[in-house]
Amino acid sequence: MTRAKSLSSLFGAAAKGAGGGGGGGDLPLVDFISSLNAAVPPSSTSKKTLVEAPQTRQETHWRCRTLQPVIGPIFTAWCASILSYVSSTQLRQQITSILDDRTSSDVSPESEGTSSDNYSGSLDIQWLSELMSNANVPIKRKETSRGKKQKWFFKNGQVPQSKQLIKLCGEKLGTEATLQFFGQLGRETGVKEYNALIAMCIDKARTTDCEEVALVEISKVYRHFKEMRKRGFQIDEVIYGQLLMFFIDRGMVEEFHFFCGPIKDGNCNSIPRLGYYEMLLWISVNNEEMIRKLCDYIAADDNEDNLQLKENYLLALCESQRTDDLLQVLEIIDITKISDKHAATVFKSLGRLSLESFTEKFLLAFKTLDHGAEKISRLIFSYASCIPNIVVEDIVLKFESLHMKFEITPSLESYKELIKFCCSSRKVQLALDIVNQISQDGLSLSIDMLNCILHAIEVNHECNLVRRIYSVICCHDLKPNAEIFRRMISLSVKMKDFGGAYAMLNDSRKMNVKPVAGMYNAIMAGYFREKKISAGLRVLKQMELDSVKPDPQTYSYLIGYCDCEEDIIKYYEELKCSGITVTKHIFMSLINAYAACGQFEKAKQVLLDEGIPVKSLNELRSALISSLASNGQMADALDTYEEIKQSGGDLEPRAVLSLMECLHSEGDLNLILQLLEELHDQGYWIEGCCRVISFCVRRKHLSTAVHLLKQLKDKFCDDEFAAEVLFDEAFAIIAEEEPADVQFGVDLLKAIKSDLGISPSRKCLDFILNACVKAKDLQNSLLIWKEYEIAGLPYNVFNFLRMYQTLLACGDHKSAEAMQTKIPKDDPDVRDVIRAFQVTYPKSTTPAKANKLPQQRENK
Repeated sequence: MTRAKSLSSLFGAAAKGAGGGGGGGDLPLVDFISSLNAAVPPSSTSKKTLVEAPQTRQETHWRCRTLQPVIGPIFTAWCASILSYVSSTQLRQQITSILDDRTSSDVSPESEGTSSDNYSGSLDIQWLSELMSNANVPIKRKETSRGKKQKWFFKNGQVPQSKQLIKLCGEKLGTEATLQFFGQLGRETGVKEYNALIAMCIDKARTTDCEEVALVEISKVYRHFKEMRKRGFQIDEVIYGQLLMFFIDRGMVEEFHFFCGPIKDGNCNSIPRLGYYEMLLWISVNNEEMIRKLCDYIAADDNEDNLQLKENYLLALCESQRTDDLLQVLEIIDITKISDKHAATVFKSLGRLSLESFTEKFLLAFKTLDHGAEKISRLIFSYASCIPNIVVEDIVLKFESLHMKFEITPSLESYKELIKFCCSSRKVQLALDIVNQISQDGLSLSIDMLNCILHAIEVNHECNLVRRIYSVICCHDLKPNAEIFRRMISLSVKMKDFGGAYAMLNDSRKMNVKPVAGMYNAIMAGYFREKKISAGLRVLKQMELDSVKPDPQTYSYLIGYCDCEEDIIKYYEELKCSGITVTKHIFMSLINAYAACGQFEKAKQVLLDEGIPVKSLNELRSALISSLASNGQMADALDTYEEIKQSGGDLEPRAVLSLMECLHSEGDLNLILQLLEELHDQGYWIEGCCRVISFCVRRKHLSTAVHLLKQLKDKFCDDEFAAEVLFDEAFAIIAEEEPADVQFGVDLLKAIKSDLGISPSRKCLDFILNACVKAKDLQNSLLIWKEYEIAGLPYNVFNFLRMYQTLLACGDHKSAEAMQTKIPKDDPDVRDVIRAFQVTYPKSTTPAKANKLPQQRENK
């Protein structure tokens, strides 16, 4: 039996289920379109695959076979009991109340206060009860008609809840039982629900190692496709793209072709996009014959109607690594016939391959046919931004030179993209230079451009550039809003330029921007961080004079920096009288303020406030732990930590790091390692791991330090530079310590070389050599000196000077004189350093004996 026939049997007589259009499912894309153009019925063709594939290819590793029934008797009985339960009127209404697009007026005031209790009391299914309690959040909605209320309509804020419900039901009941479950609710299952369930099936098939499980999941996808077609739903690329990429990644050619039929039947507009995936398929399985056939089809100039299909074939080719095939196609095609979207992709490939000759040829073709300067400018950016292995400044130069060569002015849109590119590459000053160039070209600047640069300044901490931003705003009469003013004021405060911040605050009125509390808060917070409490309170007074009402953030700062209990109570009472909602940040400020004042019991009592949302409780507990630990109450902090663990909660990452930092003085390595396991986010884990390594180096826990360095190496297996920087930090600690423990540094170096197989960096050896100077350890300095040569690191001026200093410090003046002859003395600063060493270590100094290698310390 052929695989196509096996699949037909597997998915339940697909040809019959497809109806009259099912016969077209087996046509190749190229020939399928030809048949449409010739008005030939799809069933009249005799072709059976997308494109005739040679039969010499190896069989795919998953063979298709007839499926056994998916749900066994026990599972069926269990599902039936669940569905029977959820058919009750009360549960149906409760779940419907979450899924429905109801307005706030639909809920009576009497029921609002007890809705949470009703959910938790009547839902005996634990996992569903938890979902109901989490979903009980107030959402403002517009009035909708009664007819619309009979269907599910998920607004932007409701989409995550709907996906959560579908995913949870799919995991607990299975995708098919989930559809029945929704049917019991009396609601229509729509495209979003089908898409979510299909995505779950594909994800299970992708992640499983069992062939049978994967086939079962793919068969479910097929049945969902059929159900969607029967109900008139369109199968979009967001779903079928995932499925086809699954087949492509596993080289499943027959399965790929089998599913293209129902996809085309479910979405006639999908045919060109299927061409994209077809090319990826043949590239994935290295089918040279089919790739050559499709490349010839792209280059052929016989049918203008199939241009979209050709573009998608070309798009896939551009994204592959088959440079020779791409070059042959580019030699022949008429680039001017390609759509703007796909032309940009072609130019990105030209940039990635550094094909400047093709780029200039195509740009000239576009200009000759008067395609417009704006389009050509966009294509130039697409090319220049993808050129590899050159600095951002050179990319900008290439962008400018190509515009000059073709005598066109860069468009405003391409300038915007170039600014974003510079900002994402952390070249903010270059982005500001481009802003000046835009002005010189006579183009209109927009505040959105500066918003992008402001964000980059904040991310890169280049606060001094805010003055250039503000200068551009003033010179070009731009109209910033209150948020942009707040961000610029905040950046000025970070530079401690409070005068400049106040000047911006005053200028906002001149630009008809009404000052908001956030502007004052930025200045107030800056003064408080500098411990200038009186200056911060003057900001509050200024807000009153300017008739600007404080907001929750204002009171959060005021309470957080109180130094006595009376002030805490004073501002909290003002907050309640003003009618401002107490946010979690205010609760955090109360915790921190009470702890800073030594009122630790009152800090704990903050968590008993009934106004704290349940979802914020864990975060506030973490804040309490951090405050207790940082104020010397480690026992209470650890008790609270144990309470969170026993209740099944997780500590916030920042609280974990705070605990680890405070435990450094306690010296409990086991507890610190336990806390490290609490960090699941990779970024926080790396930060915590570096802190533990620092602790191990200072406390001389060699084996643990090496073990953690190995884990860091594994985390950064694809980024050697980042791993090297983190390794260097460990040796920097050894160089900074007083007294310097050179032998521990040497032992750590040996362990890294032998256990991790890592060659030491130059900085690593520099740090140990610097420690040798402090310890006057001649023997280990000679050992480290040889390590430079072993690691293939040529000696530089700094190395010669440091070794010269070590020899002088150890009293070996004869060797020092020999070393001095090797030091390049062209630089006057180098000569000054040599003279300073000679003064510090005169020849009259009693020669120091070479330090013997101490006994090998025991690994801790």
